[in-house]
Amino acid sequence: MKNGATMPVRVYMEDTDAGGIVYYVNYLKFMERARSEWLRTLGLNQQSLLDDGTQLVVYRLACHYSKPARLDDSLIVSTNVESVGRCRMTFLQQVQRDEELLCAATVEIACLCAHKMRPKAWPKTLKALG
Repeated sequence: MKNGATMPVRVYMEDTDAGGIVYYVNYLKFMERARSEWLRTLGLNQQSLLDDGTQLVVYRLACHYSKPARLDDSLIVSTNVESVGRCRMTFLQQVQRDEELLCAATVEIACLCAHKMRPKAWPKTLKALG
């Protein structure tokens, strides 16, 4: 079972502020996309999880910005599973330009029953990562 993946990202004008630097919240969007693509490598996607009554939500996030990304930069977003609990999973995610670390985050995701919005155990495919 895969517990990590990488995804390329190009910085477009819409990702930047007036100075051509990636706006801070867009790093979180890049990371969200990378986690969604990681799910696809496991044969899952957000819609199929919702159809099965499972919703994944960000429970806790800690982010450190080291250096700015700029317009037209080619970035790599990495997603690695750090730990898996009964209802939560912690990821270490990084955004790099070449080998240079720009941003790192620890993202804790909670698994919820989509109808009751209460914690529920991971689906088998994700539970196997623990």
